[in-house]
Amino acid sequence: MAERQKPLLLTADDDPEIRHILTRALGRLDCDVIEAQDGEEALEKIITERPDLVVLDVMMPTLSGWEICKYIRSKPEYADIKVLMLTAIGKTVNEMTSPLYGADAYHDKPFDIGEILETVEKLLAERGAGG
Repeated sequence: MAERQKPLLLTADDDPEIRHILTRALGRLDCDVIEAQDGEEALEKIITERPDLVVLDVMMPTLSGWEICKYIRSKPEYADIKVLMLTAIGKTVNEMTSPLYGADAYHDKPFDIGEILETVEKLLAERGAGG
């Protein structure tokens, strides 16, 4: 696979408004951003596009963010993909559950877009993909 000039990010959320907000904001980080509207499409894009970082909504049709994160962490070839979980299920549940599935970071909805951008930059820097 050819080396990318910019980090590739995937935003996966079944809410089109949230996807749009995330995609616009993340695009300001000098990254390429692709979108998925449900879990199945997210998994397909992870396999075909190999993003550097995935922003996953927990509750999505077809596959949950947790199922996708668990899949990513079960495959050594995806070990370098960073995962940021977003959910409205509640801070305590998110805090306890996201790390169990291997998420690198998590934020609760509603989220502060500035905090999301800071987290993404930090994760990309950890990955060595920029930031």
